[in-house]
Amino acid sequence: MRTHSLGFPRIGRDRELKKAMEAFWRKSISQDELLNAGKERRLENWKIQAEAGLDLVPVGDFSFYDHMLDTAVTLGCIPQRFGSPDCDADLEAYFQLARGGDHLPAMEMTKWFDTNYHYIVPEIAPYQKFSLSSSRLFAQVQEALDAGLKPKAVLPGPFTFLHLAKSTRPDYDKWNALDDCLAVYGQIVERLSQSCEWIQIDEPILCLDTPPGFSQRFVDAYTRLQQHCAPAKILLATYFGAIDDKLSLLTALPTAGLHIDLVRAPQQLNAVAKTLPKDKFLSLGLVDGRNIWKTGLPAADKKKRQAAEILGNDRLLIGSSCSLLHCPVDLNSETTLAPEIKNWMAFAVQKCSEIATLGKAASGIDVTAAFAQSDAAAVSRATSPKVVNLGVRQRVDDITPDMASRKSPFAERIRLQKDRLQLPQLPTTTIGSFPQTSEIRATRRQRKIGELDESAYITAMQSAITECIHEQETLGLDVLVHGEPERNDMVEYFGEQLDGFCFTTNGWVQSYGSRCVKPPVIYGDVHRPRPMTVSWTTYAQKQTAKPVKGMLTGPVTILCWSFVRDDQPRSQTCRQIALAIRDEVTDLEKAGTAIIQIDEPALREGLPLRKQDWQEYLDWAVQSFKLATCSVDDTTQIHTHMCYSEFNEIIESIAALDADVISIEASRSNMELLDAFARFHYPNEIGPGIWDIHSPRVPPLKEMVSLLHKALDVIPAERLWMNPDCGLKTRDWPETRASLANMVAAARALRK
Repeated sequence: MRTHSLGFPRIGRDRELKKAMEAFWRKSISQDELLNAGKERRLENWKIQAEAGLDLVPVGDFSFYDHMLDTAVTLGCIPQRFGSPDCDADLEAYFQLARGGDHLPAMEMTKWFDTNYHYIVPEIAPYQKFSLSSSRLFAQVQEALDAGLKPKAVLPGPFTFLHLAKSTRPDYDKWNALDDCLAVYGQIVERLSQSCEWIQIDEPILCLDTPPGFSQRFVDAYTRLQQHCAPAKILLATYFGAIDDKLSLLTALPTAGLHIDLVRAPQQLNAVAKTLPKDKFLSLGLVDGRNIWKTGLPAADKKKRQAAEILGNDRLLIGSSCSLLHCPVDLNSETTLAPEIKNWMAFAVQKCSEIATLGKAASGIDVTAAFAQSDAAAVSRATSPKVVNLGVRQRVDDITPDMASRKSPFAERIRLQKDRLQLPQLPTTTIGSFPQTSEIRATRRQRKIGELDESAYITAMQSAITECIHEQETLGLDVLVHGEPERNDMVEYFGEQLDGFCFTTNGWVQSYGSRCVKPPVIYGDVHRPRPMTVSWTTYAQKQTAKPVKGMLTGPVTILCWSFVRDDQPRSQTCRQIALAIRDEVTDLEKAGTAIIQIDEPALREGLPLRKQDWQEYLDWAVQSFKLATCSVDDTTQIHTHMCYSEFNEIIESIAALDADVISIEASRSNMELLDAFARFHYPNEIGPGIWDIHSPRVPPLKEMVSLLHKALDVIPAERLWMNPDCGLKTRDWPETRASLANMVAAARALRK
């Protein structure tokens, strides 16, 4: 049995790639130096996998920003506003696509299926021209060959590429571009086939509900691609769900191999194995590419043997369920985790060893010791007293329906809130965080390593809060925030103060581009032992007569942006988090906070891939948000924030959250996301973002006014707020001041 991973983290053990990219953007290093840093990362990643014992190393999973952006560049599918840049020769031009530039809005960005990874959305214009426009993938294959390795080329498939792309005109069907797109894919496959035994083409779209007519187009397309493939073999990779309903489609394909995710959908193994034609290979995704728990090797080996009984060893490959992109790099970098809990975990490096161990077992090599260690870790985790809190479990059992309902309907609440707050029409605010300066980060770091005592730390944070309040008052914002200088991350900060969580030192994963996050680990029952934000919020409120929002992260987002325990339903863990946030909301209100924002940017992200599973998820997700927020009086205004999500299909559930005000990302999509709220006649107040904070450009006043006019076409002025797309922690102060000044000026212009 061949062993392989579907992809490996790009960033490096110490985020070397992130640091190199940001140095290039600051012009601290040259393009050649950045290219060399990328090559070092690729060689290191391949070496890790080969030394772990994997037979094939993935090539094409590396990117300087995003693999979907790389595919668009390779296909020559670059928006017309950027001209025709040579992105191989000019990395500045490549990054401009993702980050924007002077007078050039960046390409849109959204979530990759149900993960917290953000991809750049390809744009398909009418009569889109496609051409093979990058040789980067072929050069990387040659790098692997030169290093004495066996490369397996990896690229997103044409159907997933087009499915995740957007048409630049509402009346244009992007699928009209399929034939021209396939022609370039044929050239890519033909060229790769001269160097690679296997070409992995990722089509996770196969785990979604697909439209009528999809199957025949898919078979026709892959019949065309197969004609370009010899002597290589195509491995069609599916992941994030089951393909049960597409078995007849996939078995009709001429491609050589099929990969299935047996972590997210273990039930599909028997049907797939029995249906697969005798001339095809099956790749078993037995090691979880999305979570950090050790694989139960004996159970995984049992699945492998079940498949081997039907197909035979020589037709099987063993791999990760999906790319290991979603995992931290190396557990050996963690020196502060409790040994007991660390023994339950595996990061990308360790997962490669798990894959290799399963391959060794298939080859008759003695792996008794590895299997025994796996069993011992499972027993330790199942019996540890750290995992269970009976009081928390009883509190969840005691939840009643009235706990998830506001006292009065929105129409009554909003009148009381307006009387209390006395805000102008089109009130201006921000999403929560303000620039995290090097001084702020250094202060947090000094406290963490013991160089700064608690009193000095509090004084420093209060100084930063005072400065932030002063800046907002000077700019003329109406509803202020304390700026969150004390927060390292919107999820990690709360997890650090909740029981049932633990934290890594170097467990970074890529969120987008150079943005990396360090997800908390939920290993046990969740409980709030003490207030988490009240002192910072009340201090900020004392500095101003304007209302200061309390800022919290919602239960669904904390769940989705953590590595979650897999020994109980996610819904149960989410309700535990919701009750902890409820306690914080209650304490903020008691302290006099008039507006409390509970962010849920991950609500759409957590949605199951198949519509038949949506309602169950939405029921408990909405209930969890309402459990967290519905303890307050009618005069307390509840805000929520969501970004980089498609809302159309879940707008009813968003309305069911019953937040008094929702703020959303809207600038990159040119207010397109508001269409769903308009069609639904969304009843509550809305703040559509008018500043794309993921781009370094300062949006001009005229652009903001134009976006607001579009918003006013669908949202009455009395229900409209003004805000950026998202938090400002990644921005610098000069662009923040300039952009917010334009936003306030736009509000004043429209009020007139």
